[in-house]
Amino acid sequence: MVKDNELPHLRRCVELAAEALSVGDEPFGSVLVGADGSVLAEDRNRVASGDHTRHPEFELARWSAAHMSPAERAAATVYTSGEHCPMCAAAHAWVGLGRIVYVASSAQLSNWLQELGVPQAPVRALPVNDVAPGVTVEGPVPELVEDVRALHVRLHGGTSRT
Repeated sequence: MVKDNELPHLRRCVELAAEALSVGDEPFGSVLVGADGSVLAEDRNRVASGDHTRHPEFELARWSAAHMSPAERAAATVYTSGEHCPMCAAAHAWVGLGRIVYVASSAQLSNWLQELGVPQAPVRALPVNDVAPGVTVEGPVPELVEDVRALHVRLHGGTSRT
């Protein structure tokens, strides 16, 4: 269950996603938070360069492997605007990060993109636990879902339901 004190981290993820969109990138943002509630690192999508592995969740997994002990990683939480893709879910599990909390699910994003006529991605969208069954995952977070949807609508030129 997502607690009220976690919503600021999720709002920051949406802000980072909006920042990514403002510089011509796909709208995704993530925040890595330690067991004590402190923000350790954050990032936004950077795939516009052509390197489609530059997802914020993947970058935070790599950062955590370089800067945190295994115990610190296991106690940390990754907050993110969208549920991890299979690549990011695998990276998360391989480095031993703890809980994931996402605003919008992969299924929601897939439905939105289909509604907007966006061609399918080269990798199938799967729930995190289909890739990393041992990871605790929570989401979607209804309070912020429409904010994330609106960013994807802006990217792909559709209309929002607001």
